[in-house]
Amino acid sequence: MALVRRGSRRIVVDGRAYRWRLRGRPTYSEGLAWSPCTFAVEHADNPGTTLVVTTNQPHPSNWIGREAEPALPSGVAAAVRFALRAGWTPTAPGSAFRLDQSAGFTPGY
Repeated sequence: MALVRRGSRRIVVDGRAYRWRLRGRPTYSEGLAWSPCTFAVEHADNPGTTLVVTTNQPHPSNWIGREAEPALPSGVAAAVRFALRAGWTPTAPGSAFRLDQSAGFTPGY
């Protein structure tokens, strides 16, 4: 699964270049703050396995006005480092590597 280049941002983590992307518009579940925000990361030069990170925040563009912290490059870099220690191999082909950081998320009903 490759990231769409349009809208993705480049980030360098420990000397390696990656691209990451947060959906501009939330999914239906994210829009209602039923599920937390997710973003995707892949190796910039040789994409293989995509990292999908589930945060503990609602999507910043949720429809019900729940306050949310934005996904910052520092948080993306921390997630990349954690995933690499957990066994993510960004240049190897394969299905998405999921990193769930949603502990503490409370759905907005």
